[in-house]
Amino acid sequence: MTRVLVVEDDENLRVALTTQLRAAGLDVDASGDIAGADRALGAGHYDCVVFDRMLPDGDAIGYVHTRRGHGWPTPVLFLTARDALADRVAGFEHGGDDYLVKPFAMAELTERVVNLCRRAGADRPSVLRHEDLVMDCARREVRRAGVLLTLSNKEFAVLEYLLVHTGHTVARADLIEHCWDSQTDPMSNVVDAVVKRLRRKIREPELIHAVRGLGYRLGAR
Repeated sequence: MTRVLVVEDDENLRVALTTQLRAAGLDVDASGDIAGADRALGAGHYDCVVFDRMLPDGDAIGYVHTRRGHGWPTPVLFLTARDALADRVAGFEHGGDDYLVKPFAMAELTERVVNLCRRAGADRPSVLRHEDLVMDCARREVRRAGVLLTLSNKEFAVLEYLLVHTGHTVARADLIEHCWDSQTDPMSNVVDAVVKRLRRKIREPELIHAVRGLGYRLGAR
């Protein structure tokens, strides 16, 4: 599942952004300051980060600039009320990939974030296969023996991660980190519930195997 981090100190806007991006099928975490963003980025992978520039603990472009200096590749979209040309140029010079001035249309922001996430995943094959199971990531379609399967966003995300790691055991904790947001309890049974539904939809012969005490493997037992 594509994951986005929203860093915005205005609570109403932060909630609105999170709701909008989740409605677009993205997994979204949120923070109100740079310190919280730093903790989130240290704990997991994100495909894009949306930073309000002026946060309670500083200007986000300084933080992004520092991380870029250490080779951090994640795409960044800056949000700001500062619309002067010099401000926009500074955003790009300090490591921003896109820059959107407030007020903005939610639909435009969503499209920009989706495009940045797509750029982040450009090195991943657009079609994943195992035996007669085929996933078209661009079209978000999955077929088994040519039959189109109807999957939820979460089922699609879990299956995608298993396909990328075909033949390897994937821990439940890894699935939670990559397919759920940071609020999910790692001890909950959400992974098992989603995998159970996936196995039922994929049908026989079984492709997803439980590895006792570890997680799941797609492919040979």
